[in-house]
Amino acid sequence: MQTQILNDAELITSYKKGNESAFSELLSRYNRKVYTTILLIVKDRYKAEDLMQECFMKAIDRINRGVYNEEGKFGPWIARMAHNMAIDHFRKQKRNPTVILEDGSPVFNTMEFTEESIESVKIQQDTNIKLKELIQELPETQREVLIMRHYSALSFQEIAEETGVSINTALGRMRYALINLRKKINQRDFAYD
Repeated sequence: MQTQILNDAELITSYKKGNESAFSELLSRYNRKVYTTILLIVKDRYKAEDLMQECFMKAIDRINRGVYNEEGKFGPWIARMAHNMAIDHFRKQKRNPTVILEDGSPVFNTMEFTEESIESVKIQQDTNIKLKELIQELPETQREVLIMRHYSALSFQEIAEETGVSINTALGRMRYALINLRKKINQRDFAYD
């Protein structure tokens, strides 16, 4: 089925029935609108990309849980969600302001408030080892995007350019990487920090 000719409601229905490409089409239709909505509020392209990804992940979750009401239009719904997430980001920033040093680094990243116990350090190390093992089990394209995003701190635009794919594809690969990691963690049933 060609997803480009379907309207939003038909795409949502198709996605609920297991057609992943239906949501990919929604993502490609609305990613610029969501990104721009967030960017106009947060004025930081990296934070806007993070919030955009979070917004689409939240939309997926709500659709899967049956919370999305098909009477409304998907475009205005996702734009409203993006706007609210950007506003929430500012509220959190106001409650927890960041003090920046002269060199541009946050003051709290340079301070140790308490010494960690040997046990908590060991648990963290074990968790990191297990997580790295799970990451290695991901398909190569998903693993590549996850590592570039979280360990190299590249933006999705940079990842897309580096891997020679569209930003939508990079976002989709990240989404599937996170979904697959969650499944693997739940299957292994281990605690992680």
